[in-house]
Amino acid sequence: MPAIVLVGAQWGDEGKGKATDLLGNRIDYVVKFNGGNNAGHTVVIEQPDGSREKYALHLLPSGILTPGVVPVIANGVVIDLAVLFEEIDGLNARGIDTSRLLVSSNAHVIAGYNKTLDKVTERFLGSRRIGTTGRGIGPTYADKMSRIGIRVQDLFDESILRQKVEAALDVKNELLVKMYNRRAIEVDETVQELLQYVERLRPMVRDTSLELAQALDRGDTVLCEAGQATLLDVDHGTYPYVTSSNAISAGACTGAGIPPTRIDSVIAVLKAYTTRVGEGPFPTELLDDSGEFLRKTGAEYGTTTGRPRRCGWIDTVIGRYAARVNGVTDFVLTKLDVLTGLERVPVCVAYDVDGVRHDEMPVSQSDFHHATPIYEELTGWFEDISHARRYEDLPEACREYVEFVESRIGARISVIGVGPGRDEVVVRHDLLENR
Repeated sequence: MPAIVLVGAQWGDEGKGKATDLLGNRIDYVVKFNGGNNAGHTVVIEQPDGSREKYALHLLPSGILTPGVVPVIANGVVIDLAVLFEEIDGLNARGIDTSRLLVSSNAHVIAGYNKTLDKVTERFLGSRRIGTTGRGIGPTYADKMSRIGIRVQDLFDESILRQKVEAALDVKNELLVKMYNRRAIEVDETVQELLQYVERLRPMVRDTSLELAQALDRGDTVLCEAGQATLLDVDHGTYPYVTSSNAISAGACTGAGIPPTRIDSVIAVLKAYTTRVGEGPFPTELLDDSGEFLRKTGAEYGTTTGRPRRCGWIDTVIGRYAARVNGVTDFVLTKLDVLTGLERVPVCVAYDVDGVRHDEMPVSQSDFHHATPIYEELTGWFEDISHARRYEDLPEACREYVEFVESRIGARISVIGVGPGRDEVVVRHDLLENR
C-alpha cells in the first residue's frame, strides 16, 4: 500500500488531527515528519457514556490515540525530550497506550540553549519579530543546517554528546554574553539535562526510514502527518513569517525518508474560514465583530500557546495555491458548522493589488502584504448541521457553499467537518478510495 500525506492548506490549526482520526483503524502507521512542539493537534473523542474527551497533542503524532496504529517521530522532527515524556506520561495517565511509539535516531534534539536563544532573539528583534513560540524550534533547525546539531543517536555516546555541546556553546555563549547580556550556559548543565532521558528513550529509537520502507513493502498503510501548514513552509510559505521546516507534502520525503514514488495521495485540510497565529500578512483578516464571531464560535485559541488566533473569511486563492504546491488529491473542509447563523458568507476569490486583479498568489511578498480581498457573497444558513452524516442532509445553502469553494480550489472536497466530535463529519468520497 502506498503512503498518504496529510497537510494543512492554510496557516495551521485546520483540524489535521481530526482528519487523521477519521482514517482510524484503516491505517497502520502515522508519521510526524517535520516541526516540533511549536504546533498542536486537538482531537475530541466521544466516550461510550456520551461524554467527550479532548486531547491536545504537540509533539506526538495524533495517531497515537488510535489503538493498533504505530506512531512514528521521524528524522525531520526536532524533539524537546522533556515535552515528549510529559506528553507520554499525560496520555498514559488517561489510559492511552503509548508503547508502540518509534523515534528516529536521526531526529535532532532541542537543547536548553536553543530555547534560550529563541526567546532572547525575539525580544531583541522587537517590532521586527517573527512571532515564534519561543520553544527553540528555529535555532535547532539552524544548528542542523550549520552541522552543529545534536541528534537522538548522539545521546547514547556521552563523549560525542559532550563534544557537540562544547562546540555549539563556544559560539552561542559569545552571543548570549556579549550581545544579549545573558549568562553563559555550562556544558555540564546541558549534557546532564539531555542524558537524564537516555534510558527511557533507548527502547523507542529506530532507523525509522527502514521501518517505514519495510511496512510499505508488507502492504501496510502509512500516513505522513505534517506539522504546521502550507503557508508556514520555510520555502513556500509567507516568508519570513514561517516555520523552520518543510510543511508541504514534499517534506514527507526528506522528513521521513520515504521516496516520492511511494506517495499515492495527498490530503489537505482546509478550514471553512481562515485563521493565523503570529505575525505576517493575512488578506482576509477581520478586525471587527465578524472576526470576533469566528474566534468565539470556533474557539480559536492556539493549542500550544493559548494565543487568540487572527480570523478571517475563507481564501480560495490560498486553497488553489495549496492544491498546486502539494499535489492535493482530496480536501477535508473542517468547522463548517461555525458559519451557521450568518445571513451572508463572503468567499475570497481573488486579490486586488494596486488596481490589478490577482487570481493566483502574487509573486512577491510585498504584493501579498498589500493584497485586498475580492469577495463573492453566498447565502448563509441557520439550520443546525452537526447531526448531518450524508451530504444530502446539509441545507441547500450549505451545499452551495461547499460546491462553490470546491470549484475554486482545484481538488475535490471529500470530507466535511460539521462539529468538534470525531463522528461529526459528512463523507462525500472515501479518502482511501482507489488507493
